[in-house]
Amino acid sequence: MSEILNSPKWRLASLLYIGFAIYMLGPLGIVAAMSFKNAQIMGFPITEWTTQWYEALLTDREFVSALTLSIYIAVCSTAIALVIGIWAAVALTRTRGVVRVLLFALVCLPAVVPGTVAAISLRIYIQAFGWSPGPLAVLLAHAIHSVPYIALMALTRLNSMPKGLTEAARDLGADNFIAFLRVTIPFLMPALIGGAIFSFLSSFDDFIRSFFLGSFSPTLPVLIFNRLFLGVSPALAAISTLVLVVTIALGLYAETLSRKLR
Repeated sequence: MSEILNSPKWRLASLLYIGFAIYMLGPLGIVAAMSFKNAQIMGFPITEWTTQWYEALLTDREFVSALTLSIYIAVCSTAIALVIGIWAAVALTRTRGVVRVLLFALVCLPAVVPGTVAAISLRIYIQAFGWSPGPLAVLLAHAIHSVPYIALMALTRLNSMPKGLTEAARDLGADNFIAFLRVTIPFLMPALIGGAIFSFLSSFDDFIRSFFLGSFSPTLPVLIFNRLFLGVSPALAAISTLVLVVTIALGLYAETLSRKLR
């Protein structure tokens, strides 16, 4: 074991892993540290530490409004994406040939199209029908963007589902709808929970679609972008740190819960 640890290949691999960790986590750590700096401008050295920037967020009405709107859009868009994604996954398992290929391409399309192109196209589309940009347009865009991820995760889970489960439910007297609710949905639950949390985080952190389709009520990422023009202050670092902590916590929770359900 000691020979392996002292070998040049192991040392080189260790340096690469450490360098990659510093490259990925270093900027995040700097932002988190700046959020506790007792000054108006971010930068080193940090001579005094404070929590005033986090305390100020609690009384910042604009921040609370943007946070509430982001959570509302994320929850609603995730719910819509779940319904459409489950339907798409079930439809893909029941179709064959050219129809399956076309449906699969249609489901995956929102994940392939660049965000800027999708946002501009959807803005032109809703204006053609007389709709105004705003929270409803942002919600619709986020739901469309989340459908492929939920559908693909559900489809992967469905492909591993034993066919005898639904057949046994029908033999016991359940119709197709009851068998779907009692058998298929519980079997899909690990994939649905993971997909729902990923969809929520994707919507919560989305900037491009929220920027192009939003109105006078900004979401949290758009609010952060707007405040950048006022200067890079520790207050922005505090907001970014809170978003980072929530994102990591939800990601770890989703991974842990999915493993337990499996």
